[in-house]
Amino acid sequence: MKLRQNVKHFAAKQALTLPVVGDKVNDRLVDLHTNVFAEKADPARADERRPHLDDFFDATMNTYVAALESGYPEAEAREITHIQANFDFYNHGWTEMMEFPSDELEVHYERYDEFFARYDITIDDPLGKFRPADGITEAPSTPEKLDDPDHPHAEGGFADDVYVETADGEVVVGGQAEPEDVSPSEAPGVDDETAD
Repeated sequence: MKLRQNVKHFAAKQALTLPVVGDKVNDRLVDLHTNVFAEKADPARADERRPHLDDFFDATMNTYVAALESGYPEAEAREITHIQANFDFYNHGWTEMMEFPSDELEVHYERYDEFFARYDITIDDPLGKFRPADGITEAPSTPEKLDDPDHPHAEGGFADDVYVETADGEVVVGGQAEPEDVSPSEAPGVDDETAD
């Protein structure tokens, strides 16, 4: 999958495990992801999907931290959560929101099968052990879209590794090295100045 990576991603990585600040960053990242993917949704369906997306992305923040604690670099840990989201989108027939074509689902799963198996994550159950005990808000599915999937936001051909687009537009296989001078204060949500 192709992702972007900049200093805010590394700052968020640091901030998510800190007391108080971690909760603020978590909430801001959930809002950011919900907004980004709701904008990719069918406009007639976006609002009904928002509560589900909020709950889903909140759960994937725990996946991200677990992946980091398992030794995955930032880009791969984040890619794991994006793959979970794409499994969820596929399961709901929300193909217009997918970041890679549905015929690449298995390949993306297989790249992280050890991690996914450890936490009972499957294509059919994208959250596995990260599913909150009280569940997540459900939203209406559009299974008819699976018959002839439309992927206007998907980029195929990046299933064999994590590809990172840097701020200057260069595509780096495997992600960038973490800068030495990153501060958690640069993470989205720490304050209003850096939240955007």
